[in-house]
Amino acid sequence: MQTITKVHKVAAFTRGDHGGNPAGVMIRASLPEEPAMQRIAAEMGYSETVFAAPHEDGWRVRYFSPDGEVPFCGHATIALGAVLAQQNGDGIFPLTTNHTRVTVEGRAHSNGAVASLQSPATSSAPAAPALVQEALALFGYQLADLDDRIPPAVAHGGADHLVLALNSRAKLAAMRYQLDAGRRLMQRYGITTISLVYAETPQRFHARNPFASGGVYEDPATGAAAAALAGYLRDLDWPHGGQIEIIQGEDMGAPCHLQVEIPAQPGSSIRVTGSARMMGE
Repeated sequence: MQTITKVHKVAAFTRGDHGGNPAGVMIRASLPEEPAMQRIAAEMGYSETVFAAPHEDGWRVRYFSPDGEVPFCGHATIALGAVLAQQNGDGIFPLTTNHTRVTVEGRAHSNGAVASLQSPATSSAPAAPALVQEALALFGYQLADLDDRIPPAVAHGGADHLVLALNSRAKLAAMRYQLDAGRRLMQRYGITTISLVYAETPQRFHARNPFASGGVYEDPATGAAAAALAGYLRDLDWPHGGQIEIIQGEDMGAPCHLQVEIPAQPGSSIRVTGSARMMGE
């Protein structure tokens, strides 16, 4: 296996040659010290930078936002899958995070790859009323703006995400909030992102994901939140038919597309697929 010391810049979950969520990818023979990883992530300025080093039959990985480490990041995992496929050929790459083992599959093409991650196990629970009230106030929403078919929940797919389903695409497009207030709320409740979604159909969702806990106003695409949402829909007995697609980033001018496969077994891993484009080093 080849190792590199450069930071690759990769746009994950692209729509053709456009959009995507940028991530940094650094692969080394051993992981840098934690302060160095945090410094590099802050210098990169992307919502996530993933660091990887050979480990047992795969790779040891850690994920850093500009403000701190996070347990799992989907779009950075897709970006890593693209780099690993470019460096080592197509394959399924086992990844060891701080808390679990997952995989990413990469299939390289001329300027990137198609990659599929298998998330950690999923779970969900109703969101506390106080958390829901504070989150609605943060965005200026009312209870009447919610889709009562998908009650507010804290969904887990490697990290915890508050899911708020809105009942109109216009409300989703109008999302605004104050970054510092969002950071305080997310840190107080241990939430990685707030997953705002609108169900256009049972299998087609539009999403926005404020990531104030990591110092980022909004992510154009969030694979971990997509896995958490899919697991929650499964728990709800939502008529997903085994798969959903998520359209994200449109309201930021960075269109993204996530394909999500949902197996029947409760709590089992979710497969999230997207295209990745190399942006340079």
